[in-house]
Amino acid sequence: MSLLSLPEIRADGRLAAAQFELRPDALERWEPEIRAATGDDAATISIYDAIGENWEGSGATAKRISSALRNIGARDVTVNINSPGGDFFEGVAIYNLLREHKAKVVVNVMGLAASAASVIAMAGDEIRMGDGAFLMIHNAWGVAVGNRHDMINAAAVLEPFDGAMAKLYAQRTGMTESEAAALMDKETWIGASQALADGFATGRLEQAQQSRSTQMSASRKALALIEASMARAGYTRAQRREAIKALYDGRDGKPGAAGYPATPGAGDAVAASLRNLLNTIEG
Repeated sequence: MSLLSLPEIRADGRLAAAQFELRPDALERWEPEIRAATGDDAATISIYDAIGENWEGSGATAKRISSALRNIGARDVTVNINSPGGDFFEGVAIYNLLREHKAKVVVNVMGLAASAASVIAMAGDEIRMGDGAFLMIHNAWGVAVGNRHDMINAAAVLEPFDGAMAKLYAQRTGMTESEAAALMDKETWIGASQALADGFATGRLEQAQQSRSTQMSASRKALALIEASMARAGYTRAQRREAIKALYDGRDGKPGAAGYPATPGAGDAVAASLRNLLNTIEG
């Protein structure tokens, strides 16, 4: 169990079919090249991607974090985070897994812990932030379709999640739940100094503990922005994955970096446009 008494966040099954998308503003401020300066050891978990499984089958999921914690066992664990957020349910599940860990949990916010990633960060017995690092907290997002009664019901379903997050932030910081809720209503970006002052963090990371690796970071961020834009345009998750898969498969007529075999979908107009954009970014 975590050394702190942290509240459990319970997910409502009525939202199980909801899709949670990455926010463009969080993606724009995410710098995926930021990493820990030292190599990860056996008792370190690195969350350097979106929360939840993404188009290429990667991303931070509760299943992967649970497996890592089982391998670590009842030892102190360090969790390095640099994530623009993502799936709320996965974030809640990862938070609860860390909350239930049998030893000390130290969270290092290397660059960004936004949205669902900020919830995960709150599971640390210690929360340390690097220079230039940010937390972003806001109310839960969801998509609802229907008449006014459906809209009212959707708001009622989301309300407990916001209340649970406000309670968590309040317990970590010492502020009241209404004060935490007001910060969530405004969608607040919290830098390292402010996080220390407000109680969202317990310490700072030394500059020497942070490093940058530019390998594939520009393309990775670009593809995440493209997928977020496609989501806003109304493409389903399956359609987005197929288009980006075709983009990779069709580049120069070679199999893609994602490891998929070439597919006839490579000629699709959407995939062709995305391919041209990626080639421009990388070229």
